[in-house]
Amino acid sequence: MILVHCGDDLDKVLAQAPSGARVHIEAGVYRVKTAIRVPGLTVTGDGADRTVLIWDDYARKPDEQGRELVTFRTWTLAVCADGVTMRDLAVVNDALHPEEKGQEVALTVYGDRFLMEDCRLSSTQDTLFLGPLPDDLIARYEGFLPDELRRAGECRQVFRRCLIEGTVDFIFGCGDALFESCQIRSLPDARGRGYVAAPAHEPRQQRGFLFRDCRMTRAPGVPDGSVYLARPWRDYGLSVFENCVYDGHIAPEGFNKWNDTDRDKTARFYERPAVPGRVPWVKK
Repeated sequence: MILVHCGDDLDKVLAQAPSGARVHIEAGVYRVKTAIRVPGLTVTGDGADRTVLIWDDYARKPDEQGRELVTFRTWTLAVCADGVTMRDLAVVNDALHPEEKGQEVALTVYGDRFLMEDCRLSSTQDTLFLGPLPDDLIARYEGFLPDELRRAGECRQVFRRCLIEGTVDFIFGCGDALFESCQIRSLPDARGRGYVAAPAHEPRQQRGFLFRDCRMTRAPGVPDGSVYLARPWRDYGLSVFENCVYDGHIAPEGFNKWNDTDRDKTARFYERPAVPGRVPWVKK
């Protein structure tokens, strides 16, 4: 067991840990932007309210060359290795004001066989990115994003008993992801509308985001009927909501087709059991 104390160089510890090691991060606030590149790590904390990894990058922030970071470089923590497990900690992006700053990712996951239990993920717009990137963005960002952030292939992820909160598209990407018994909490947004999931799965992918036995809740200040369960970030985005419980902030129609697009014709959205009043293109 590798112990990390508040004040230690967490980035260095994670980089130097051997494959398959257990790393325990003691209670404290760790203001750090870091990545996990070692396969098989198990990273634990002293609780989701006690061990907090936090940073404040945002999409419109310029880098050292004057270029905007864009969404996919704003993460607080990036998991770029396979077989990683995380428990009992929080990952936070506290940049705030996404209507001015753009997207603000807390956790990015590109690894396969990722497991997160009893954790808290908190930001505003685009809290949790689940790799891989859509095919068109893998091509577009060649030479701009490092290869580890342009990984193609299968990325399977499981989240159990986690609290995930944000405002707009705060669970997004192309991952094969299971959310089991999680609390998915919408926060107030200055623009007045919220969206939980923004899937972008390619047509060849037969599994997308599965929300099973989750609670869709809201923080004070989120109006009734102001949040959609999902909208397709790309054609063929896939999300399933199974035996979930909804507060009154969820819009009666449930789903949005993404602005003026025709993605309602290709989106693969399912809800079990069926809820009366949903858009006609949700699959029952």
